[in-house]
Amino acid sequence: MKKKKRNSAGSLILAAFAVLMIFFLIACGGIAGDLKNSEELLNYRNAEASIVYSEDGKLLGKYFYENRTNIPLGKIPKHLVNALIATEDVRFYEHKGYDARSFFRVIVKTLLMNRKSSGGGSTITQQLAKNMFGRRKSGLFPVVRSKLTEIIMARRLEKVFSKDEILNLYLNTVSFGENVYGIEAASGRFFDKSVESLSIEESAVLVGMLKANTLYNPRLHPENSRERRNVVLKQMEKYGYLKKEIADSLIKLPLVIHYNRTGASGSADYFLVQVRNELSGILADIEQSTGKKWDPGRDGLIITTTLNGTLQQFALSAFREHLSKMQGLLDAQYNNSTGKKILSQLAQRELDRLNLKERSKDRIIQEVFSWKGIYVDSLTVADSLLSSLKLLHAGLLAMDPVTGAVKAWVGGIDFKTQPYDQVLARRQMASVFKPVIYAAALEDGMEPCQYLDNDSVQLSGFNDWSPENYDHSYGGKYSLSGALAHSMNIPTFSLFLKLGFEKVDSMWHRLGFSFPLDNTPSLAMGTAEASLKEVAAAYAAFANGGFVVEPYYIRTVKTVSGEEIYTAASAGERKRIITERSCLLMNAMLQKAVREGTGITVKTVYGVDIPLAGKTGTSQDYSDAWFAAFNPGIVIVTRVGASSRAVHFNNGSLGSGSALALPLVALTLKKAQQDPVLRKQLYSEFPVLPPELSGMLDCPDFKEKNLFDKIIDIFENKEKTYPGREREIENRIRNFVRRIFKKKQQ
Repeated sequence: MKKKKRNSAGSLILAAFAVLMIFFLIACGGIAGDLKNSEELLNYRNAEASIVYSEDGKLLGKYFYENRTNIPLGKIPKHLVNALIATEDVRFYEHKGYDARSFFRVIVKTLLMNRKSSGGGSTITQQLAKNMFGRRKSGLFPVVRSKLTEIIMARRLEKVFSKDEILNLYLNTVSFGENVYGIEAASGRFFDKSVESLSIEESAVLVGMLKANTLYNPRLHPENSRERRNVVLKQMEKYGYLKKEIADSLIKLPLVIHYNRTGASGSADYFLVQVRNELSGILADIEQSTGKKWDPGRDGLIITTTLNGTLQQFALSAFREHLSKMQGLLDAQYNNSTGKKILSQLAQRELDRLNLKERSKDRIIQEVFSWKGIYVDSLTVADSLLSSLKLLHAGLLAMDPVTGAVKAWVGGIDFKTQPYDQVLARRQMASVFKPVIYAAALEDGMEPCQYLDNDSVQLSGFNDWSPENYDHSYGGKYSLSGALAHSMNIPTFSLFLKLGFEKVDSMWHRLGFSFPLDNTPSLAMGTAEASLKEVAAAYAAFANGGFVVEPYYIRTVKTVSGEEIYTAASAGERKRIITERSCLLMNAMLQKAVREGTGITVKTVYGVDIPLAGKTGTSQDYSDAWFAAFNPGIVIVTRVGASSRAVHFNNGSLGSGSALALPLVALTLKKAQQDPVLRKQLYSEFPVLPPELSGMLDCPDFKEKNLFDKIIDIFENKEKTYPGREREIENRIRNFVRRIFKKKQQ
């Protein structure tokens, strides 16, 4: 019997040897091209993700082909290394690249005896060789050839690198699924922390994933992950890395992860697109000047941006708090027969435009945005359109008005399902356009206490078009400052007629707007189109004393070794576009709009106490709501509206700029002023008006017309032809009346 057992064992050994020889002969012919020499091994470097940070050190995202952040072994906890060795390669410090005992076990038990549960035979060094250079998937017996290649490469790696260096390389190359490579990236993904801070049980979860990163993914398969974690902890106990009582206590713990998908759906995804665009230009300039080419997808650059991560989070919180409520109210408005009919007609029109009418009943599985959370649903094309038509979209941009550094950028409600950036979208400006007209008036020498007509006007030649005030009032006169603070349309139109189109158009272009203006009466009501970015840059000129400013996003770019290859240039000589006098008066007028006018709820309802000037805007039929606010330290602008102008609130109590847009700014600033660091940055006082300007706003906003005004009204033709002869008629009558009164006085 013993002799038979010895013969059987001998047969297995001979068979194993024969298999090895066959493998060797088959593989030797094809592995030469796969082998790397010592120099190639020493020069090997992982593709490493470039990391983007906010100015206050918060991780915003990454640019990568493989999501990887290399980390030195000294920052990796000892218990994680112990878990790795106990589970993957217990004789790691004894072998020289491959473990003969493990390899022979695989040959005999796995290949000859077909026991698939007997375990793998690859050492950590062999796995590193596979991670570094991959495996061939073609040719004769590719697995055999790859295995032999890995053994030879493992031997070479052991000669070139120390054991610690091999461990470090391995932990920085190994895949954890989800396009995550390396232990630091995995720690950030599954536990939202650096690897240095991992606990023993968390390290065991990550090491457990190495056996099968999908099967043991703690997000996808928590039970599998917990069981595998406990296997790792038992292995650590078995090989003396953990005491039994500690291992037993850790095994009883529930599986807890803090999943963080930064880089795929983070806090500043819209902003990261702008950073990437600016970075491309920066790196192109560096290559042109130095000849050195940098690749953000593999060179591990460290990009520090201008964005303030805390302010960004406050803005996102304001979006969730306010827009979720307003979306519910808009849904309710359209949840009746009239609303459904309007949406259905719009959807049919859109289906026709996209040539999708025949496919309107086709179902598609898609991710659907909801303020309660994104969900997957199977919707017909028509239903998908109906759902998207009701969505309220919004954007918010905050920037430093002096330097142009962008401090917050919220491009929409959800980057993944709604990627179009609302900060760059061009929409009708409504009353946020009015400061362009009033700035032109101040530059023309007019003063805040000059009065403007508030009489109803009809224009022949334009279908008897007539401007109307928001409250439908008319009569009397408004001062420039009163008309702007209360966003009066008729006085603003009167001012537009006095100035003429050319002066307004000149101011428009000086402020940096790109969309050409149409010389039409409705221009005074804000029919011009602009993006949030353009509005913020224009209002920055008011805040900084009259200078042009260009928004920018990147402060510094460093290499993985810490070498600084780019620093944003400090502002040089600035180009003045508005006089200091006009800016001081404009700031005073727009502070009045926040203190007493359409922006008053910023302080009275939301309790924002930092100094602010600002302007609301509400486009026709409440299609778009705007609010722009600023002081010498910050400009913050937002706009809210559905994708189609036909979808909107049906009243001003919900759809006006002060109701729909202003709260986004107010809630953001309310949170910001409670943060000591941000409050110090944002609490910036306006310059005090010099003596020659200090009394220029000391007049009533509104006054009834006096006898002189009424005499002018009698002589003046109310049927105005645009742009009209109002100024000429007024001057003639004024001079005539003055001559009469002068003669009486003599």
